[in-house]
Parts: sequence; structure tokens; C-alpha cells
Amino acid sequence: MFSERLKQLRLARGLTLQALSAQLGGIVTKQALSKYESGKIMPSPVVMSRIAQVLGVKAAHLLSEPKISVRFVAYRKLSGLIKRDRTRLESLISHELEQRTQLLEKVDKLQPIDIPVEQMGIRNLNDTETVAEKIRSRWCLGSDPIGNLMGSIEDQLIHIMEIPADNKFDGLSAVATDEDDRTVAAAIVTRAGLCGERQRLNIAHELGHLILKIPKSVNEEKAAFRFGSALLAPASSIFQNVGTSRDFLHIEELLLLKKRFGISIQAILYRLRDLKIISDQYYRQWCITINRSGWRRREPGEMESEKPQWLLQTVLHALSEGFITHDQAEKYLGSTLLADAPLPSMDRRAFLKLPLEQRRKAIVDQASRLVNYYSKASDIRDLPPGEIFEYEGSKS
Repeated sequence: MFSERLKQLRLARGLTLQALSAQLGGIVTKQALSKYESGKIMPSPVVMSRIAQVLGVKAAHLLSEPKISVRFVAYRKLSGLIKRDRTRLESLISHELEQRTQLLEKVDKLQPIDIPVEQMGIRNLNDTETVAEKIRSRWCLGSDPIGNLMGSIEDQLIHIMEIPADNKFDGLSAVATDEDDRTVAAAIVTRAGLCGERQRLNIAHELGHLILKIPKSVNEEKAAFRFGSALLAPASSIFQNVGTSRDFLHIEELLLLKKRFGISIQAILYRLRDLKIISDQYYRQWCITINRSGWRRREPGEMESEKPQWLLQTVLHALSEGFITHDQAEKYLGSTLLADAPLPSMDRRAFLKLPLEQRRKAIVDQASRLVNYYSKASDIRDLPPGEIFEYEGSKS
């Protein structure tokens, strides 16, 4: 187990054997580390403790067996990456999902979740429209555009992770099961740094991979894309805004549709063609215009990307309730916590006299305000160093 843990954590941290050896101060050569990872030898307790410290875990973690098993959905999507990058991504995602399930255990919220993983069957591409409608109904989303896609998905206890990755990687889905083969977590992984319109469709696309049961007769990528488009831009809403048949579309109208539905102009045009609102010929004419204008990679009216909130909010909640320590909170977030967040002060004695439910509500309210403060940053790892809000001289 130590050999597997060591390799997973090293790769998750993006370290080569040589780089890890250097961070260990040269007390272990890369040859020795290679033997550790192959299971040929074991380090001394002192060396193991130092390795754990460098990798940011406790030594006991290196010897423990994972409580979950992670499976990647639509695995062939990783085939475009070289083996080293593919292995690094797998290790990073597996470690992150394990960390999140441990956090859920600490707050006593780890339990089987109701996610139809690869259960929504389709026979053809048109069936994805019906599945998208069912998901919207199941999640009480109505037929209006989804303002905060990440929030809607995180509300269903599906984790969203943003990771730095090669341009060949856009996204991936993963499922974690416990020892009894029950689904305890699911994740949608997207590449960091994408503009909002591309990010949203990527996430909806990965949701399609996660829940659709696609027969071999149907192109998997096209089915996931069609589902994602139907989820973000329902046919009924498109017909209401555009009509059922069009021979001409002005660029300003396309920009308004882009802003309304939160997907790119290219995705909107593709959607209009799927719904037979515009002809194949008119769609191709627009593709030529987009190519000539240089919009394939970057369109006008670029949208801000959305930010996942579940991890930050859950960590702050767990910290406030005393389930985790300040140091543990920073390790979960991969960032230090700020001291100047705008939280109201409260007399400690008066707070402790409140009924338990009121104390919990006050803590959650404070955590929510801190979440809003942090969400203004472009990424949690971009935040400057600092300390958590100090309450009566004690870290809370």
C-alpha cells in the first residue's frame, strides 16, 4: 500500500522522482524512491516521516488503504494525452476525491448519493433532448436558462474540480464507490482557465458522459454534446426566443443569445441546426464567417468563468464546527486563510448562551459571508497569504 500511495501522491503533486528527491533535501535518491514505488524496499520511519511531510500528509496516510475506489467515466477521452500526463491526472483526481470523501466523513455527511450514473438510456441523439428535460425536472430547474450551472450541479452533490492541464484535455467525469460498491461521490473535472461559455458547455457535456447510457450505435461524444446543449438551451426556450425557422441571423442577435444561455455563438448555431431552425447550408456559411473572423478560439462577448463553491463552503463549515483544525482546512483548500474577511464580531459569552441551533446558524451565516468574500478571487489558490478570522484571540 505504501508504494501505491507514494506514487499517487507524487504524481498528484506533479513531481518527478528527481524533483521529490530534491525536495527531500537529497536524503533519498531518485533510485531509492523508484524502489519504494515498485515495492522492492521500504523506507525507515524517519525517511517515511520526511516524505509524508514533503507531500503534505501524515505518515499514517501513506500506509492506509483507500476507503474508496475511483472509476473514470468515458475513459477513452484520456487517450489523446501522453501516458505521463494521463497518469498524473488520474492520480490528482483520485487523491482529490478521496480527500473530499474524508471531509464528508468528518462532517458526518458521507452516504450513498442518488446520481443516475450511466443509467439514463438513449437509442439515438434525439433521445438526449428527453433526458435533458428529465434532469431539469428532477433538479427543479424549469425551462429558463441556468444562471449558475456549477451551483446547480454542486447542489446535487456532484463535485466540480478545476485543474491545470494540457490543451488536449477539456474535461472528464469520475465516480467513487465504497467497499460495498455504493456510489458515495461523483466528480466533473474541467480544465482551468477556460472562458465562461466554453467552461459551461464542457461541464454540461461531462454531465452527459456521467449519466447517459449510450449504445455502441450512437457516437458517445456527439450524444454528450447534444445533451449538454439541450440542458443549457432547452428546445422550448430556443423556439420561444428564436422561432421555429430562420433564414437570417444578425450577429447582435447571436450575442444576445450567447449572453442569455451562457454558451458560445458556435454552440448556439450548432444547436439551431440540430433543432432544424436553420439549414445546414446557412450553418456552414456562419462557420466560414467565424473562421475568417478568427473566432474559433476566442469570440466576442467572452463570458467570465464560474467558480465552484462546495469545497470552500464545506471546509469553512467544518472549521467553524470544530470538525477540522485550521491547518487541515488550509490543506484541503491548498491555500492560506485570510484574516481581514468582513465577518461581524460577537461577544463570546453571549454567543455561548445562545441555543445550539442558533449558534450553528450564526456560524453558517459567518461561513457564507466568508465564502462570498473568497469567491471574488479568480481562484482559491491565487489568494494572498493570511490567517483565519480570530475570535476573542482564539482561531475559530
